[in-house]
Amino acid sequence: MAAEAPILDEFRRLRARVPQLTGALAAGVDGLVLAHDTPGVEPDGLAALTAAALGVAMRVTDATGRGDFRELLVRGKDGYVATYAAGRTAVLTLLASDGVNVGRLHLEGRRAGARIGELVDANAEPPRRSPAKSSAKEPAKPMPTRTRNARSARTTTANARTTTES
Repeated sequence: MAAEAPILDEFRRLRARVPQLTGALAAGVDGLVLAHDTPGVEPDGLAALTAAALGVAMRVTDATGRGDFRELLVRGKDGYVATYAAGRTAVLTLLASDGVNVGRLHLEGRRAGARIGELVDANAEPPRRSPAKSSAKEPAKPMPTRTRNARSARTTTANARTTTES
């Protein structure tokens, strides 16, 4: 993927702004890894779990009328897992230690998610259309034949003619 290096650069900048960050992963909403920096955590498994959690979170926001998915935060005894929307087709998952400032994590996670979303969306393939037609030029379709409809005769009081007049 062409956006992997810029995403990893974003991860490095994010770690500098949030020192308690212990891992970062960008994945497609389908659970495929786009880029990762997750020491001690298997990225493919995390991406698959993120996709599953994303599916549930999207159903919850939809069922409760809360609009489009934006973020999901899970807190465990030893820290946080935060997932943010990243454009149309990706998500950003951040792992942080228990001592993280959650407000700062959200602020920086949202910003990074937006930047990563721009990178991913810019490199995304355009939507596929119906199968391409053959390159051979098709014969031109004939123009529709125009027919004239009979018009009714106009009559005015100043210049009225009848068929009997010559």
